[in-house]
Amino acid sequence: MLLCCPTVIPLLDLRAQYDRIKDEIDLAIARVLRSGQYVLGPEVEAFEQEFAQFCTSRHAVGVNSGTSAIYLALLASGIGPGDEVISVPFTFEATVAAIRATGASVRLVDIDPDALTMSPAAVERQITRRTKAIVPVHLFGQPADMDPIVETARRHGLTVIEDACQAHGARYNGRRAGSLGNVGCFSFYPSKNLGTFGEGGMIVTDDAELAERVRQLRSWGPAERSANYRLSALEAAVLRVKLPHLADWTARRQAIAARYGILLSDCPLQLPHAMPYADHVFHIYAVRSSKRDTLAEALQARGIGVAVHYPEPIHLQAKYTDLGYPAGEFPAAEEAANEELSLPIYPELSDDALVRIAETIREHMGTI
Repeated sequence: MLLCCPTVIPLLDLRAQYDRIKDEIDLAIARVLRSGQYVLGPEVEAFEQEFAQFCTSRHAVGVNSGTSAIYLALLASGIGPGDEVISVPFTFEATVAAIRATGASVRLVDIDPDALTMSPAAVERQITRRTKAIVPVHLFGQPADMDPIVETARRHGLTVIEDACQAHGARYNGRRAGSLGNVGCFSFYPSKNLGTFGEGGMIVTDDAELAERVRQLRSWGPAERSANYRLSALEAAVLRVKLPHLADWTARRQAIAARYGILLSDCPLQLPHAMPYADHVFHIYAVRSSKRDTLAEALQARGIGVAVHYPEPIHLQAKYTDLGYPAGEFPAAEEAANEELSLPIYPELSDDALVRIAETIREHMGTI
């Protein structure tokens, strides 16, 4: 899909966020530059403590990306060649790539068609004697249905590693995403609800020994397969500034999502379905339509930024055909991939812009 005119309302506006907190950010960066400590050090340690408290976890370990967080959490949990790990096909490919990087095999299960997250009922059927872990994905800002997943893992002696890379601050039955399984993994990529100016990630856990293994793995420690996965002090300083703002930003995202729901209520679209157990933080506002591509073109022609997350489920991507899953194996994931369209959602999105987006959609779909 190509833009037909300059973008007037972007899918995401990171400059607008910086402009609002510029003075705080500039002071934090200057503080790090004056310190002369640019990798790990006290700035990273302070953010680890603050983010662990935010997630209601005992320990947090900063790393260089969300992908590294998942990979190191798996390694620290003892996952490797000969093991199997269960996850989902409707996710960013980093989830599966991190599993494969350990040498473990990937077993996929379909998603719930409303939540778009792991179907708990499908997990039990995929467990074998080689299964060692489950990696549910809290997609688009909504937690997976964790209680039955964790209970299944408990009965089979499996580790639960949450891919919470899109779910900063989300809650499941009142509990923070990341604190629901054995380990939670976060990304601080710039576009995330809590994002830095480059790359960054974090694992959170209540397991002190696992946290220490991750620390060894991230920085050329004695652990086998250790390397350089360190979080920089500059990225941590930016995140320390942003974390206290996250609650307000989340509330604004939720207000925008609620407003979309009202403005688009008469459109033949499937709007995001917030599950009763979830406090959805709307990293992505994902609508669904069988006419997704023509709708995307109509919005782009009016200068409104859109995106598709994700146009191909993992099992149908060329690089993952060796997983052995044919088309039709995961119907809910495949349907979501064919229909999903992401609309602009970020705290700085104005009410006027929101109305313009909705009016464009309604005009295109014949509801005006």
